[in-house]
Amino acid sequence: MRRMRRGLCHGMGQLVRFGVIQARCCAFAGALLAGIAASRLLPHLPVARYDLVLAYGVLLTLVARRAGWETRRDTAVIAVCHVLGLLFELVKVRMGSWSYPEDALTKIAGVPLYGGFMYAAVASYVCRARRLMRLRYTRYRAAATTLVAAAVYVNFFTHHWAPDLRWPLALAMAAATAGTWVGFSVGAHRYRMPLAVSFVLIGFFLWVAENAATYAGAWSYPQQLAGWQPVPLTKFGAWSLLISVTFVLVEHLASTGPGRGAGRPDRGRRASAMSDSFKTG
Repeated sequence: MRRMRRGLCHGMGQLVRFGVIQARCCAFAGALLAGIAASRLLPHLPVARYDLVLAYGVLLTLVARRAGWETRRDTAVIAVCHVLGLLFELVKVRMGSWSYPEDALTKIAGVPLYGGFMYAAVASYVCRARRLMRLRYTRYRAAATTLVAAAVYVNFFTHHWAPDLRWPLALAMAAATAGTWVGFSVGAHRYRMPLAVSFVLIGFFLWVAENAATYAGAWSYPQQLAGWQPVPLTKFGAWSLLISVTFVLVEHLASTGPGRGAGRPDRGRRASAMSDSFKTG
């Protein structure tokens, strides 16, 4: 009974530590979302809200760099994700998938420039998780995973005028990552989970965050223009696929130069990898 109680206390303690680490990983994303929500409470100003959010996002990026939330290389990776996110936004807004209904000086083809910060926030989370949790991968097939992730990104554009290959690509990603484990640290203990499961879990919390973001007026889906409604559950699946694109980008761009070992595959550490399995005590 005493051992069981100790094991339960240890498990709860580890869960709390894990939550604290996750909160630290989400520092940029949380601050960005808080700023967007706060911008709706401001009185009428001569400056458009979207323009203010852009200025806030730039300032937040500088603060994150200064405070040590991001390394110089992380900032470069996040900037790339910002640009790719803006390209994504330009196409999706043009196709009517969602919209930014308010006016702003910093809008291009209906997309405010701050829109890329949404994707930068996701990249920031991946970069920080990579460092703070000391991620390691076993049996990671980089070429296959990258190929499928690239097809996922392209399919989010082409499904507007060609067959939607989302489900076949989900199966392809499951096959590409079959047997791939991501090891991570919580305190002095190591754990692991299948990489595909991590995509699904992150996708779920991104869907939750998207509900909060649309409620805060970050953007609006067509059905939300007359009044806020929950984001359809199908977007959960979309985020679970899209996170693979961010993951691959971060691994390719952040795995060179200083700190490149943070997420490297665990080749040659079979004994260590075996001890990375889920622990309960």
